[in-house]
Amino acid sequence: MNSTQLGLLTGLVLGLAVAFGGFGAFAAVAVLGAIGFLVGRVLDGKLDLSQLSGRDRG
Repeated sequence: MNSTQLGLLTGLVLGLAVAFGGFGAFAAVAVLGAIGFLVGRVLDGKLDLSQLSGRDRG
């Protein structure tokens, strides 16, 4: 799945959340989607969080 398809899918899901659940559902879907995106980036090795923990400081 490329970035265009992922963006389209995200937009459709957020649109459905607004249509059927209102702003609260939209906000919840947006926040959970962002968290899922970050977790996916970490698991793929494309986002390094070691700088935030301070463990790599020698």
